Amino acid sequence: MSLAAHRPIAMFDSGFGGLTVARAFIDLAPNEDLVYFGDTGRYPYGPRPQDEVHRYAHQITEWMVGAHDPKVVVVACNTATAVALDELQARFDVPVIGVVEPGLDAVLAVTDTDRVGVIGTVGTIASGAYQRAAAEVAPHVELTCAACPGFVEFVERGETDSEQVRVLAQRLLAPVADAKVDALLLGCTHYPFLARTIADVMGRDVVLVSSADETAFAVSSALATSGLEADGGRTGRHTFVSSGDIETFARLGRRLLGPELGTVIAHRWDAA
Repeated sequence: MSLAAHRPIAMFDSGFGGLTVARAFIDLAPNEDLVYFGDTGRYPYGPRPQDEVHRYAHQITEWMVGAHDPKVVVVACNTATAVALDELQARFDVPVIGVVEPGLDAVLAVTDTDRVGVIGTVGTIASGAYQRAAAEVAPHVELTCAACPGFVEFVERGETDSEQVRVLAQRLLAPVADAKVDALLLGCTHYPFLARTIADVMGRDVVLVSSADETAFAVSSALATSGLEADGGRTGRHTFVSSGDIETFARLGRRLLGPELGTVIAHRWDAA
């Protein structure tokens, strides 16, 4: 085993949504060290201009590479992946994995009717990342995309199953429901926390696919292929960092992720 195998996985998101990727990866590879950064001081990314999200993604990646020397960087945010992944992969020597491609591959694999839906933030859907990727790999598929403003904010407040969420979901999911999709990609890492409500609105005949789970599988596969897996006999260490209020991050993050989320380290940007 190379010394590089003992380096951590670095993962970041605008806030709590990426914890769905972290949860899936911890379950899949409990022997790996993980450093998670939640940019809660500047969330949500979805409504922000693309150049601003692009700058944040580069800033965070540069800091994580410099401070933690990771063997892989995971952009656990669909909006940041959509607008910055290509440039991040070109700029940094470390492998950078996003959430768009793994999720899209998975939802295309489960559709029987070739009518597929993708829901995401305003920024993700407006970027056209899913539309371009689907047109390239599966031009025969009828893809319906819908932006879901407000979903992220409900998750960040810890409100995932209220009547207000249900009413909002019924309105925002109407385009994909009307398109009679049989598979729906939750194209934001926050959305798995709303999966029960989304499933109730869409009905039992629609398969929900989480980009979080598929990204965790992609990271695990990349480690195995490159020979960078950590020793299987060890227990991984998990470090959590937030640019926002660390007490709020610890309280809500522990509820969403589980007991692995211990002490949260504060990180402040000089200028946002």
